[in-house]
Order: sequence, then C-alpha cells, then structure tokens
Amino acid sequence: MPLCTSRQLVPTKELLQKALKGKYALGAYNVNNMELLQAIVEAGNELKAPLILQVSAGARKYANQTYLIKLVEAALDSSDIPIALHLDHGEDFEICKACIDGGFSSVMIDGSKHPFEENIALVKQVVDYAHPRNVSVEAELGRLAGVEDNISVSEKDAIYTNPAEAKEFIDRTGVDSLAIAIGTSHGAYKFKGEAKLDFERLAEIQKAVGDDFPLVLHGASSVPEELVKICNDNGAEIKGSKGVPEEMFSKATQLGVAKINVDTDLRLAFTGGIRKVMKESPSEFDPRKYLGPARAAVKEIVKHKIKVFGTDGKA
Repeated sequence: MPLCTSRQLVPTKELLQKALKGKYALGAYNVNNMELLQAIVEAGNELKAPLILQVSAGARKYANQTYLIKLVEAALDSSDIPIALHLDHGEDFEICKACIDGGFSSVMIDGSKHPFEENIALVKQVVDYAHPRNVSVEAELGRLAGVEDNISVSEKDAIYTNPAEAKEFIDRTGVDSLAIAIGTSHGAYKFKGEAKLDFERLAEIQKAVGDDFPLVLHGASSVPEELVKICNDNGAEIKGSKGVPEEMFSKATQLGVAKINVDTDLRLAFTGGIRKVMKESPSEFDPRKYLGPARAAVKEIVKHKIKVFGTDGKA
C-alpha cells in the first residue's frame, strides 16, 4: 500500500547528490519501532537536517512493513525536512519490489554474496523496476565482515571492493549508489586492534567511479564507550567492542562517501536507556517510563551524528 500523505518521500539519489557537492554525508538511521523513528525525526527537525530512514529485513519481519510505513507517514506529516525511506540489505528482487510497491523511495539490493556477474544481473533487475517509479537503488560490491540481522560474514569471507570492478559494476547496472568494503564491519565488534580503514583503496574507488558518484559506508557506527558503559553498568555484558573513530568520517566524505549507516549506536543508546531505568527502578512496569528515556537517548546520539556528518542545516 503506497503512502497516504500530502508530503512525499525523497529518493536518496537526490539527497546524496547534494551531499557530494556539499562535502558532507547523510546519516542513514535504522528504524525498528515507533520510539526510534520519533527520536530520529525529532533530531532531524531540531537541526534542520535531511534524513534517511532505513528498514532492514529484520525490522520488516519484526514490526510489519505496513505498520512502519504508517509511522513514516506520521513523521512526514509532523516535519518539513526531506526524508527518504530506504530498504537496507534487500536480499532478492521480491523484497525490493514489495518495498517499492509499498511506497519506499529507495532500496538496497545486496547481491554481494553472489559472483560478480550474478550480482550485476540481480541489481540490473531491481534498477529496471525501480527507476521508472522514481525509486533510487543502492547495491554492494565487496563483503563486510560482522553480524547484523540476517547477515553474518566471517573475517575470512570478507572481501574488499575492487576499484576497477566498481566502475564496471556501476556502468552495467545503472545503480545510484554503491556500498563499498574498506574495513568497516557490521555489529559492535568492528576492530580487534587499532581501528583502520583503507583510505588508499577508497581514493582509488573514487577515482575509478568519478567524484560525482555517491559511495556508502555500511557498518560505520562508532560504538561510543560511554554508551557501552551505561549498558554494562546496568547489567549488560558488552566486552571488547570497538567502532569507527568519528574523525575518520570527515576524511571519508572528502573521498566520495555520501551516506553513512548507523544502527549499532542507536541500539546501544536505546538499550542503555531501558537498562538504566530498570536497574534504578526495579518495580517500574509502565513501558512509557523506560521507553521514554530510551527514546531521548537515541535522539541525542542522532543529533550528535548529524553534527559529525555535517548534515545540520542542510534541509
């Protein structure tokens, strides 16, 4: 069922082209429920920042696509900032088609587990369906390590993006943005030692595809120590986690990265907010009393990310 609202979602292609020209990045924030959506949109409203709301396969299964779309309708009606609704890691054409038909303005078709030619064929199929409907398409070349929802890739199976293949891939598929693998990974455990991204490879990819084509970083949460500490101080056991240092993002935006995915940091903020209330008030059983603080914590982390990515005031 398409969206029923006077305001329209924006294709990510439009937002990312503006970000490229302005040398900033759009945060793409994963949405699983009402409180997360409210927190993200309120942060964007306050800082006048365009937003990409992401829905994963796991979120579609958990919350039901129809419910999520109705929540996004409410967000559009209560804001005046540009908002895109994006499918994160669609695994096949059928999922992408369902989201396009349901009103999403952007989809990611993730064929990175397939051989190069099969990946191209799958992405081209989605592009051919999406573009006539004014829907943007993101694809992935290379494989990120880590775990997120239904995605699980070991370190030995992770593959960095080949710059020459990236150019051919874009030319043959007509895709609007490309998620690349340069050392980030999904989840809260991104690095065992020193955090390091292959910026030399990123520069080669940008040179190959052109500085007018938007690149995407998945697995780019920073996993702030203070958020982990709040969780652990209140009963969690999150040990040895390490994310992407925030100073790396400004360098990435200078090399063609226009979209940065954020999921783990939102989960940490939300979980920490709930755990803190539960520990301090063990007799509390009103969901509003623990979901409210959790929502506020997510709002603050999204506001922080918006400033780090340089998206504030860009609506």
